[in-house]
Amino acid sequence: MKDKKVFNQLPVRKKNYEDKNAKSKLGTGIRNGKVENENRVLVRFVKLLDVLVIVIVYGIIWMHCYSSLVYMQPFYRVGNIVMIFLYALFFYYLAHIYQGFYLHISRISEIIYSQTLAAVISNFLIYFISVLLIRRLPNLLPMLLCLALDIVIIAIWSTVAHKWFFRHYARKKTIVIYDELDGVDELIKENGLDSRYKVINVVPIDKVDDRYMNNKLKEAQLVFLCSIHSHERNQIVKFCVANNIRAFVIPRIGDVIISGAEQLHLMHLPMLLVGRYDPKPEYLAIKRFCDIVLSGMALVILSPLMIILSIIIRSDGGTAFYKQVRLTKDGREFNVLKFRSMRMDAEKDGVARLSTGENDPRITKVGRFIRACRMDELPQLINILKGDMSIVGPRPERPEIAKEYEKKLPEFKLRLQCKCGLTGYAQVYGKYNSTPYDKLLMDLMYISKPSLAEDLKIIFATVKILFMKESTEGVAEGQTTASAESLGNTEVPKQQDAEKR
Repeated sequence: MKDKKVFNQLPVRKKNYEDKNAKSKLGTGIRNGKVENENRVLVRFVKLLDVLVIVIVYGIIWMHCYSSLVYMQPFYRVGNIVMIFLYALFFYYLAHIYQGFYLHISRISEIIYSQTLAAVISNFLIYFISVLLIRRLPNLLPMLLCLALDIVIIAIWSTVAHKWFFRHYARKKTIVIYDELDGVDELIKENGLDSRYKVINVVPIDKVDDRYMNNKLKEAQLVFLCSIHSHERNQIVKFCVANNIRAFVIPRIGDVIISGAEQLHLMHLPMLLVGRYDPKPEYLAIKRFCDIVLSGMALVILSPLMIILSIIIRSDGGTAFYKQVRLTKDGREFNVLKFRSMRMDAEKDGVARLSTGENDPRITKVGRFIRACRMDELPQLINILKGDMSIVGPRPERPEIAKEYEKKLPEFKLRLQCKCGLTGYAQVYGKYNSTPYDKLLMDLMYISKPSLAEDLKIIFATVKILFMKESTEGVAEGQTTASAESLGNTEVPKQQDAEKR
């Protein structure tokens, strides 16, 4: 424990909220809040222009090329409005999931990629609906023209809007406060935090006292709180709210668990009901039904591709499929199916180890291709149909690797509260080599708030990472797991020790 914990005195003094300048602080906060709201409205209007122009393009294509072909005539004006509205809904929803409107944190290329992917999927979905309405395959060229125009509009809007945003809105003054976190300066540079925000100070928590908060912290517009204990963090968060300063908080395991608590009122008191993963039966029934239908359809549609891949893999020597023991709900073991992407003797020493990436010498030539396209995961559709897995859920770990993680992070087994999945929260928002601690936090975020809407969001978000190389980065050379200790780094143990205190 640190010798000088100034926050232990804060509840007694309450200096932050009782000084003589409280009213002027509140007035400043309100004025800043109004300016912030006005800026937010203007930015949303700019984003709306993007959606509006793209929807207008589709509306013209629909009215001139497809509306008159609908099987049941006349296709009333309401029907045309519904089709255009559906297209707008598809594009906005997908672009939002893919962070295609995040001008303040995304590069121009990232915005173009996200919105283009949203446009491709939106055009596919609306064309599929058109086929159902017209009852035959209509001419595809107008939709391809629509997509081409969409891409041009997206490229122009992304470039202009991004430059406009940073020309009119200066980078926000930001302070990073940390506790149990190694290499914070490298972390800031690695994630481009210093290019998106104006980092004016990086300070450890033991340097943050009343004087710092009332002087230095008040200058900030944003605060990042990294791995800070709940008592100190809560004092800073309350100060930020009172002074209209936004705070990004890296949560702890307990924070994520409590975030899914049920809000109750008992004995005239507000309460939070926290428990183990226990979703409603109808949610589980609908999810299982969707698993069966979607995995069955995918197997039928993709069966020719899977047969071809099997033949190609076998021609490279060895078997086409690979079985591996994994863990699912409540620690139950099952054999996951994958297309073999490594040599037959990849683990001849008997040690379970993760891939080190595309340069891993154990990966075959065919394996390198199918891993890049994620096609090695296709046989897991059979596991989903059998009920071993779900489409969405925490990715199943190998028992040997999970055991290694649990030595330093016993809470890692909390991921096994629900059935494992083909894709999941950690796969979409993390990396293949994310640390066990980060992977646990992300999976608990999914487990804490189970919903069909979140499942759908993760499914669509998975499409984006299929074409992102960084999502398949392997562990470092010499590591067998994603845990940092195998290279002598003590970052994960420090995080775990912080959880215990």
